[in-house]
Amino acid sequence: MDDSTIQDQIEKLVAEEEELLRGHEGEGEDPKRHERLQQVKVELDRAWDLLRQRRAAEEFGQDPDDASTRDADVVEGYEQ
Repeated sequence: MDDSTIQDQIEKLVAEEEELLRGHEGEGEDPKRHERLQQVKVELDRAWDLLRQRRAAEEFGQDPDDASTRDADVVEGYEQ
């Protein structure tokens, strides 16, 4: 997977996230929508993490293709 593919994935996830948030306004709680929103947020974090790994590898002269998608538990455990 190359950087542009990852960026495309991020853009699609951001659009879906915005749609889920927009659709939620003025409505009652929808457990399925909430669950999907949480999944999208995790997928976004993982995609951004992979893109950062690839860019760091490139910056330090390593092969960006050696970067891999980390487990959600790992990515979600990062401190901000």
